[in-house]
Amino acid sequence: MGKLGVFSGQEICKILGKHGFIKVRQKGSHIIMQKRDCDSTITVPVPNHSSIRIGTLKSIIRQSQLPSSLFEV
Repeated sequence: MGKLGVFSGQEICKILGKHGFIKVRQKGSHIIMQKRDCDSTITVPVPNHSSIRIGTLKSIIRQSQLPSSLFEV
């Protein structure tokens, strides 16, 4: 496992968008991304900040159920 990179909220949304997530709404500084399967929905809030803290990034990775290798440098 490599080192996780530093991303902005917009960059994380682009990565999520490439893997089936769509932006459903934005309230304040948080963008809500969703991925709908036939029997479930995955919802991930992404802070729209210039740099996302490492703990927040790990939480986004866990909630999105995507491999962490997508967010490594």
